[in-house]
Amino acid sequence: MSVTFQSIRFGAVEVTDERVIEFPLGLIGLGGSRYALIDHSPGSGFFWLHATEDPALALPVVSPFQFFADFALEIAPEDRERSGLQSAEGATIYVVVRAAPNPLETTANLRAPLVIVDGRGYQVLNNAPDASLRAPLFEIADPAPARQTASADAA
Repeated sequence: MSVTFQSIRFGAVEVTDERVIEFPLGLIGLGGSRYALIDHSPGSGFFWLHATEDPALALPVVSPFQFFADFALEIAPEDRERSGLQSAEGATIYVVVRAAPNPLETTANLRAPLVIVDGRGYQVLNNAPDASLRAPLFEIADPAPARQTASADAA
């Protein structure tokens, strides 16, 4: 089976039932409880979490492990109680991306990741010490140091 909905960004969208996620507790500050995970640019690692009930509501998300090798998730006790999740074992985890015109200002919210298990999603508070609200997604690599060369003509 599939689900079809309208999107301001993508037009008519059809996704398989497996791509629809029910957020029974909702998402922080947003309406709706049913979202579809859209892979609009396959291979990029970026997805869109799109509300099936709101054509204008779509959030860019990524797996935190793709950009943050040391990402750790410690689900806050109140979220474990609210959601019934005791750990993220067996779950798929995404973080919301805050895009900016300058890619170096694009950030990911590691403090409130999305934990998805068997078609149900929960946005939880991450109590891990390094869970930043605005973790830079991209950095400029330091250029290789210029090589010092001695000139044979130097006196």
